[in-house]
Amino acid sequence: MYNNHMKQKSIILIDGSNFYFKLKDLQLHNLLSFDFSGFAKKLTGEGNNLVQATYYVGKIRTDGTEKTKHLQASQQKLFEHLKKHKYRYSLGYLMKNNGIYHEKGVDVNIAVDILVATYEKLCDRIILISSDTDLLPAILKAKEKDMIVEYIGFSHKPSVALVARCSKTKLFDKDDLLPFITEQEKNQ
Repeated sequence: MYNNHMKQKSIILIDGSNFYFKLKDLQLHNLLSFDFSGFAKKLTGEGNNLVQATYYVGKIRTDGTEKTKHLQASQQKLFEHLKKHKYRYSLGYLMKNNGIYHEKGVDVNIAVDILVATYEKLCDRIILISSDTDLLPAILKAKEKDMIVEYIGFSHKPSVALVARCSKTKLFDKDDLLPFITEQEKNQ
């Protein structure tokens, strides 16, 4: 287990779609103006070591329409923004069904990364930003193996199941997130 005299190694896993829509509810959804580096420091705490931060999202593919071309270009800008903040991104895919896109593969990628981090002892703590209860089996297995799994949620829509089953919980509201919206990047 974690020794208070040692630096705690953490990884951050962000369910991109979940994160985007929670921020959108708070009118903070311009991800290109979000300070992911500062956010990571806030999440890991002083003196702790961030091993890796990953943003999970469905890859947008163009079907030749202006809308999908624009969405794909916006997603590429997001990827560049994430790289600038030293975040990796992990891609699922988008499947169109009756004109509506559904994200596929993202939850599986997150669950696999939770288990890999646990079994390969890549960190002491997994900081999870997702309200998806499909991740519970992986979370419970990680906790069974003495991994700290910290759920980061949003006070306006927390996942009751994740609050109940994760090791720790932090709920953010709009005021907690405003410091991570950078004025410089708003103008880009």
